[in-house]
Amino acid sequence: MVLTATRTAVVTASILGLIPAAAFGQASPVTERIASCSTCHGEDGNSRLANVPSLAGQPEFFLLNQLVLMRDGVRMIPAMVPVVGDLTDADIQAIASHFAGREARASDEPIDANMATRGRELAKSLRCGSCHLANLQGRQQIPRLARQRIDYLIRALRDYRDGTRAGADTLMNNAVAGVSDADLGALAHYATAPQP
Repeated sequence: MVLTATRTAVVTASILGLIPAAAFGQASPVTERIASCSTCHGEDGNSRLANVPSLAGQPEFFLLNQLVLMRDGVRMIPAMVPVVGDLTDADIQAIASHFAGREARASDEPIDANMATRGRELAKSLRCGSCHLANLQGRQQIPRLARQRIDYLIRALRDYRDGTRAGADTLMNNAVAGVSDADLGALAHYATAPQP
């Protein structure tokens, strides 16, 4: 078979990884990883599964940091172990960038207006906005709470309060120490409600 100069350059570039596999109609490993994430976390990064967090619109550095903590075994989540164990730093950067760039949407969980009102008062007294920002959008390594799943937030807050969340920031343990289950629920309903 005689190769033209152009064809030789394309084949060489493909072998060296200079042309992404997607250019030849093949899914790249990162594209496959993102599709794998979407199975549980939602096609657009907005979870529809109970107790599974939404990733869409999270600060990129937060996502990157969490993936590294999970990959390196600092934050142990059994369901995530087979997914993150062999991720490279480049994979993690690409996944974090992908989901950070998606629009966060509220879940289909019903929001209790009375609980959300109570949660607003609690968020002010607990000074949630000092780290998560006033609109709860998060920043850098601090997660977005706005439009997160209610059930996931309740579980996460309870785990922080009870000191059972591995690899967690101890500032959160202190922030919710002694807060009742009812008040944790109110905070979750407030965070998920549309912010002004």
